[in-house]
Amino acid sequence: MSTPIIARLDPLKLRENVYFALRDAFTRGDFAPGDVLSLRTLSDQLGVSMTPVREAVRRLVAEGALVDTPSRTLMVPPFDARRAADLKAARLALERLVLDQAISRMTPADIDALEAILLRPKSGPETLPDLIANHEFHHKLYSFSASAVLMPMIEALWLQYGAYLNLIINRPAASLIEEHVHHHEIVAALRTGDTARAQAALEADVTRSFHILIS
Repeated sequence: MSTPIIARLDPLKLRENVYFALRDAFTRGDFAPGDVLSLRTLSDQLGVSMTPVREAVRRLVAEGALVDTPSRTLMVPPFDARRAADLKAARLALERLVLDQAISRMTPADIDALEAILLRPKSGPETLPDLIANHEFHHKLYSFSASAVLMPMIEALWLQYGAYLNLIINRPAASLIEEHVHHHEIVAALRTGDTARAQAALEADVTRSFHILIS
């Protein structure tokens, strides 16, 4: 298992910061299904005591990103095809809905901000998808909906999806993905106010990642 790079934290608002740092690592796909986590290792990486890490881990267990096994080992849930199919269905349903709400509220400046994410220099290996930009693009797009109900639900789905994302980017087919192709299609549709086209591009973007995973 590779060691994820997790930034050290400011002591202010320590408990929340520990949780958000770990949640972001899961969402970005830094952990793979079946990975075993150590509280000591996580606390050393974050530069904090084990107490806030233990509290953050409890939240992640409650949200489905981790399981606390009978042997008290913390583990990322193993791959399960049925769970993957459910995540796909849930993501499509909620993200279509929140996209509709976002489109009705977005300004040209908002669309420019989305496109800027796609145009900045790539982070990470050139042969693999840019997971940081991918997450930032979707999160920013959906945030324009200003939905206090849907956004936490989508974030919870991405939290569980993150481990599968780790599997996807390590499949040979991941290197063949045309970077941001569907994201650019979404931006183009937003500029012309074509909701149907934006929804189709979103569905294609979500579906292709699960196709790589399940195939």
